[in-house]
Amino acid sequence: MGRVSAPFGIQGWVKLKAFTESADGLADFPRWLLKLPEGWREHVIEEFAVRSASTVAKFEGVDDRDAAEKLRGCEVAVLRETLGEADKGSIYWIDLLDLEVVNLRGEALGKVAELFQTGETSVLVVKGERERMIPFVDQYVKSVDREARRITVDWEAAYDV
Repeated sequence: MGRVSAPFGIQGWVKLKAFTESADGLADFPRWLLKLPEGWREHVIEEFAVRSASTVAKFEGVDDRDAAEKLRGCEVAVLRETLGEADKGSIYWIDLLDLEVVNLRGEALGKVAELFQTGETSVLVVKGERERMIPFVDQYVKSVDREARRITVDWEAAYDV
């Protein structure tokens, strides 16, 4: 959902890089998971603000700049069950991770390892015998079957892109 980019001020606030459609979407979740070196840990949000220059948050128990500095670079997530169901015609990125990707010939290309955004287009990073980057657009993604845990794409195994 985002990443902690830096401390903000001296009272434990942090700046955030939001990966949500709108930065204020993070405000809908009172508890976040932060990926610390020792693993994921839940944090309660005390305050949250979207400002013109940045999005910032204050976590319970993080009360000074030194504590906030320790969170620099931490990934931000929420529990999947807190998201609810995606709107009709939409899908959460988290629901695509680890799905098998096959092409129209039935050839296995690998599994979705991650996604990233490039302008208006999301890109699937598919890892199999090699890594492939497949734009998540109708031209290439023909179906997503969450129950079968499979994505069918119009993408040849030999493509170098």
